[in-house]
Amino acid sequence: MRKTLRLANAAPGRAPASRMAAAVLCAALAGCSIGKAPAGSDLVHQVMPASLAPPPALWAARTGETTAVPGEVSGGWLRSFQSPGLEELVWEALRYNVDYQIAAARLEQAAGYARLAGAALMPQVNVAGRGSQGGGDADGLVGVRVAASWELDIWGRVRYGRAAAEADYASAEYDLRYARESLAALVGKSWFLAIEARQQRDLAREMIRASEHLLALANDRARVGLGDDLEIAQAEASLASARDTAQKLDTAAQQAVRALELLVGRYPKAELEVPAQFVAMPGPVPIGLPSELLERRPDVAAAERRVAAAFDRVGEAKAARLPRLSLTANVSTVSSELFVLQNTDNPVYAVAGNLLAPIFDGGGLQTQVEIRTAQQKESLARYAQVGARAFGEVETALSEEFSAEARAAFLARAIGENERALAIAETRYRIGSADLRAVEQQKLALAAARSQQLRIEAERRVQRVNVHLALGGNFEHPEAAAVAYPAAAVR
Repeated sequence: MRKTLRLANAAPGRAPASRMAAAVLCAALAGCSIGKAPAGSDLVHQVMPASLAPPPALWAARTGETTAVPGEVSGGWLRSFQSPGLEELVWEALRYNVDYQIAAARLEQAAGYARLAGAALMPQVNVAGRGSQGGGDADGLVGVRVAASWELDIWGRVRYGRAAAEADYASAEYDLRYARESLAALVGKSWFLAIEARQQRDLAREMIRASEHLLALANDRARVGLGDDLEIAQAEASLASARDTAQKLDTAAQQAVRALELLVGRYPKAELEVPAQFVAMPGPVPIGLPSELLERRPDVAAAERRVAAAFDRVGEAKAARLPRLSLTANVSTVSSELFVLQNTDNPVYAVAGNLLAPIFDGGGLQTQVEIRTAQQKESLARYAQVGARAFGEVETALSEEFSAEARAAFLARAIGENERALAIAETRYRIGSADLRAVEQQKLALAAARSQQLRIEAERRVQRVNVHLALGGNFEHPEAAAVAYPAAAVR
């Protein structure tokens, strides 16, 4: 039996020990480490504007005593609102919202690409077979060939590609986590706005009843000679305006519920029940430190991983300009029943080394390096952009919540004074010392104050959600049922 051993570029008759030493050297070269992209605080100092690196010690936004407190940002903010039905609705949205499903599918794709890039580091083994029998075109040859090849990743081209794919997967995972938090926040804000819309509609219906009462009172005054047709006409006009407002607010309430139904994946029938009143605002929230924000927010972490991927792709492009060395091995056997082969020694073994070095490609490989370098610069700028936006969102959310909190106190006092003024105006109108216009004006002022109070109460809750989202807090409560991520981990 004849066995053939071949090594590329080896001289005839070279000792097997030399060939083995060459193979060991190649394997050692393949184990050279690749560079690492800057991350964490190093990345912040390199790319963030001077005013943000390092971040300030405390948040600049003024916060009310009941708005925020120092301390580590905690999870489970969704349950802190204690709004019946809200938490279940968020879990429903995570199961059925199509935008979230798209983000989950992208994560699955990124996981597949990462595994695919890692497969290039492993030996590739293929088998081929041949057989024919009878017929004029048959040659009678029967054989099997098993071939294996393995690229020795000397310069790290393949490993850079794998590292870039893994960084892409990590960024997709952080993107999905941020989409998860954003969806929970959007459901929460839509929930509070739907509650407000229902209360605004109920307030408009109260205005209708009040206008009907004033119309009846105007008719009674006209009957006893204290009023006239002008007052009746004014009361009729006020009632018609109240009914028009109620109709518009009823439509707005239905639209708010439909938007919420679509968000959680239901048909928009405007049948979802929301609470009739707001529950009390949650207590103070821990706001953490600005220096911790960039490490905690998933969207910033995703941007940081995209920087790492861009760095690895530059390394991959640079390594592509260098020679590639690969080992191949195969074993084959061939036989025939129709004719006698000249050499019948089977099977035949072969081992070889292949070298591929680029010499001239019109500048294509260098251009790839320049493109990847420009993409790396873009990823660094985008990281700075996302980080600056994160700081801005926290400061804005804290400021808006404090403003809403202060306005809520002012409006509560305004409502009390308007209620007292309306009672005085109605008494004066009843005894004939004032006309209907004074009552109408005071009634409108009270309704406007109540409507603004509802708007501010909803705004306080919306801004509290924005604070939690901006701080990077997790909506999940430790006791909540876990909803598994739809993508498997990269192996």
